[in-house]
Amino acid sequence: MSLAFLLLPDFTLILLGLVLFRITRWEPAFWAGLEKLVYYVLFPSLLFYATARAPLDFSSTGRMLQVALLTCLSGVALGWLAKPLFRPGPMLFESGVQTAFRFNSYIALAVASRLGGDTGTALMALIIGFSVPLCNVAAVHALVHRKGGLLRELMKNPLLLATVMGLIINFSGIPIPEFIGATLSRIGNAAIAIGLITVGAGLRLSGLHQAKGMAAYFIAIKLLALPAIAWFLGSRLGLPQLQL
Repeated sequence: MSLAFLLLPDFTLILLGLVLFRITRWEPAFWAGLEKLVYYVLFPSLLFYATARAPLDFSSTGRMLQVALLTCLSGVALGWLAKPLFRPGPMLFESGVQTAFRFNSYIALAVASRLGGDTGTALMALIIGFSVPLCNVAAVHALVHRKGGLLRELMKNPLLLATVMGLIINFSGIPIPEFIGATLSRIGNAAIAIGLITVGAGLRLSGLHQAKGMAAYFIAIKLLALPAIAWFLGSRLGLPQLQL
């Protein structure tokens, strides 16, 4: 079965979100509430369950997380080079630089699930749990300038907290009761589906014409530079094929 066919259901959900946003008159508050439900309830439940129950090789997993975090930091550094290179206005730069290093967690998890099954889902859950808070802090860099702002932001991030709690359960060997596992499994399925729908509803193409050169630079970082950096680092550290 081809990769495109495997991912067709996920892209169909994204398209559904785009269509629903265009043809319905649902208030922006509805979509904002839906995004909050996914971010604070559904997605953390999925990350917790995936990391708590998956058999993980913590030696290679630690190296994988090193690669993921170093790749994110590389994206942040390359993204900030756009400021002296293109000299954009503050608002345009702040809104655009995030595209160089932030990734869509819902799409990433859907792809990992399709290609790697439960193990792929658990590995991507770890990457999301530790990388997304870092990317969020980099995107809202003003937090770093406040005393203790970075630590507070990390400590209250629901994705990081859910991942750490899942790892604690995994390390300790505490069994998850069957009814709780079944509930979390259903929540996880809802998280990916609703998350992809909100991705489609949030698609916006306006504004790209204002800084085509900088937009192309950010896209090149995300689609060319960061995959190359991740592959190079992962190969050097001897990551297994699934983690690459």
